[in-house]
Amino acid sequence: MLFLAVAAAYFCVLILVSKFTAGRANNDTFYRGERRSPWWAVAFGMLGASLSGVTFVSVPGMVRATDMTYLQMCLGFIPGYLLVAFVLLPVYYRLRLTTIYGYLEGRFGAVSYRTGASFFLLSKLLGAAVRLYLVCLILQRVVFDALGWPFWVSAVVILLLIWLYSRRGGIATLVWTDCLQTIVLLLALGLIISSILSAEGWSVGDAARVVADSPMSRIFEWSDWSSRQYFWKQFLSGAFIVVVMTGLDQDMMQKNLTCRTLPDAQKNMIVNGLLYVPANFLFLSLGVLMYVFAARHGITLPVLGDEVMPALCAGGYLGKAALLSFTLGIAAAAFSSADSALTALTTSTCVDLLRRPEDEGLRRRMHVVVTVVVLLCILAFRALNSTSVIDAVYVIASYTYGPLLGLFVFGLFVPERIRPRESLVPWICVASPVLCYLLSLLTSQMWNYHFGYELLLLNGALTMLGMWLSTFNFVKKDNF
Repeated sequence: MLFLAVAAAYFCVLILVSKFTAGRANNDTFYRGERRSPWWAVAFGMLGASLSGVTFVSVPGMVRATDMTYLQMCLGFIPGYLLVAFVLLPVYYRLRLTTIYGYLEGRFGAVSYRTGASFFLLSKLLGAAVRLYLVCLILQRVVFDALGWPFWVSAVVILLLIWLYSRRGGIATLVWTDCLQTIVLLLALGLIISSILSAEGWSVGDAARVVADSPMSRIFEWSDWSSRQYFWKQFLSGAFIVVVMTGLDQDMMQKNLTCRTLPDAQKNMIVNGLLYVPANFLFLSLGVLMYVFAARHGITLPVLGDEVMPALCAGGYLGKAALLSFTLGIAAAAFSSADSALTALTTSTCVDLLRRPEDEGLRRRMHVVVTVVVLLCILAFRALNSTSVIDAVYVIASYTYGPLLGLFVFGLFVPERIRPRESLVPWICVASPVLCYLLSLLTSQMWNYHFGYELLLLNGALTMLGMWLSTFNFVKKDNF
């Protein structure tokens, strides 16, 4: 009951923030935030949205299987954020875009424009469902099972709350609610670490030595190039994952485009990239401390890494403060990732697919429709999930963001006189991920090589190759 009281108070604060930030509550507010957001607020809020419930739960649980090698990917995020700041953002601001896929229409045409937007909608729907599935499942076990609520009711309640505070102000509200949720998320992380230190009688220095002395503190993998944890695979994949999951993602870019000027948006992007590494280092360190704590006390932990933190916090091993911090952190993570996903999906549907950006009634209706569709995706993923959630998010991204990567790279770096045959673009964008999947099966069976997140690069390269080939006319005309 304490959690419900605190959660209710937290939600009331979100509603108040929404009321004071919604402004005129029109489409310009919902889509662009009237381009008045301070860059520091966008940067800090984006940190929480980027971390999400996936990072909060899955990253600490990863250290048993992969040590702290995930930090290699986080280091790759830094050049990725620089590419977004100095290559993509200048294009978006110069064209004064509402959605970033409008660039594709000017470069290639309406078919490519709708193709890019469609791949974003598919990927964001799946990614949002993955993230929210994890959060709903944890809250179900920790809170809602005790109330006798079935899973689907819990998911409906969570999405309804998110819809309520985001429906009027849209992105103008989310810039500020994300700041609040980032604060809650980081406070929860700090309090859980503090609970472990208190239970063991460790100082901060003691905890640092425990992490450093653990074999799970290994960060770099240089020796096995076929491993998914090989440094250059992780580093390069990290850079391009940021390019596609931030720079080519309407969800993340919509917040950046609310900044007043391009230099403000670039400052936001650089600061956000620099904050991401120490934040993930703390999450990985928490994972080491959790496993060391469990070993010292003979606690049997779940096999799945995603279930380790919930088991320790909900099992009463770290005290009530850790349980309350954990549940509030999960709630904040759920809200910060899902609210912007609903807003971006609504924006892209109205602006890119339906081409009716000024219709406020349509925008309100589509916000409801998108919320319902995300709910259905959550329930579907619950039935199908069989892997680590964070891995699932990046695997989904490798297949669905690859064509977007290929479209934008071709558009930005190939001379404008070279234009693909537009009628073939949708087929190329579908064929590329299918070929990637077949190639991953072939290399696994014949050479025991397992693709990691570098599959994203291959996917984008195949898309570019297909677009380039489509510029040639291979049919010979008879001369009479």
